[in-house]
Amino acid sequence: MSTYDQAATKTLMVNGLAFAYRELGPKNAVPVVFLHHITAGLDDWDPSIVDGIAENRHVIAFDNRGVGRSEGQTPDTVAAMAQDAAAFIEALGLNKVDLFGYSLGGFVAQVIAQERPALVRKIILAGTGPAGGTGIAKIGEVLQAAMRRSAAEKKHPKNFLFFTSSASSQESAQEFLSRLNERTADKDAPVSNETIQAQAVAITKWGLSGANELTAITHPVLVVNGDADIMFPTVNCFELFQRLPNAKLSIFPDASHGGIFQYHLEFVRQATAFLDA
Repeated sequence: MSTYDQAATKTLMVNGLAFAYRELGPKNAVPVVFLHHITAGLDDWDPSIVDGIAENRHVIAFDNRGVGRSEGQTPDTVAAMAQDAAAFIEALGLNKVDLFGYSLGGFVAQVIAQERPALVRKIILAGTGPAGGTGIAKIGEVLQAAMRRSAAEKKHPKNFLFFTSSASSQESAQEFLSRLNERTADKDAPVSNETIQAQAVAITKWGLSGANELTAITHPVLVVNGDADIMFPTVNCFELFQRLPNAKLSIFPDASHGGIFQYHLEFVRQATAFLDA
């Protein structure tokens, strides 16, 4: 099996726009579509997670509209992002998928499951929360604080956004960042400032909106996070677990927004068991 750092970047026409994506893994089960976080392109997926899940499943990661190499203008609402993601899935010729939504991608996954329930089999929601969730609308403040600290301490912003300040968590941060650099060729285009601004607006709108009815999402859902998420506070995952009718919850200790990257091997084990059950 090829690995994510070697997977070719392909393009697919979706409503007249070219969308960039990568795929790997055996095509013998319902595919898993990865939905990413703010500021992220194809090269921001942890290859350990992609390779781990793709060992037995077909994995598809893509840049949504306006992100990375994908054409078009990034929308500033989660609803529009979900429409684009569903259109991409259908353009691939797929009629049933599992969704893995991380952070902003978790918002998108929730909307797809509500608007297009027949398209979805199972859902993994990591580092995310419901509409109107606690602290979600403060994303701009959180990002700006991380950028200031990054400049002052000469570290990557993800050191502070995704990991706690403990020595073990910061060691995991460096290992994660090293894994992100494994790919040396056919790199994705950087995410533009315009895209990041649109994504931040979409997240703020999601955080300020009224709580939506999650009981309509009857799909099996695995909710995952660290116990000290500073981007979308961990309490939001407990809220998802309580409000979704068919959910399981996994909380990693001494971990922040990037708990799935800090505990990447255990997360892959949990995700695989959930998808295969």
